[in-house]
Amino acid sequence: MSIEPLNTTPITAFLQKVKSADASFQKEVRIPIADAKNLAYTLGMVMSRMEGDLEKFVKENAGSSNDQIITISMDAGSDWR
Repeated sequence: MSIEPLNTTPITAFLQKVKSADASFQKEVRIPIADAKNLAYTLGMVMSRMEGDLEKFVKENAGSSNDQIITISMDAGSDWR
């Protein structure tokens, strides 16, 4: 199963608009509805891909023998100043 690369151009364009607006001390950013739809679709695709990758990672590492035991020891803190 091949995973096609994500087109993150709408995200980059939005970030550039925000950066430009911030640099010129604008109080708001307005984008056409078509750009907003593309941004929403792209963000949805990115989030779906990340969720899928996380699920795959959890499945592959569930019950793994790579579990680590971490021990934490605390003293009374008498050397605090």
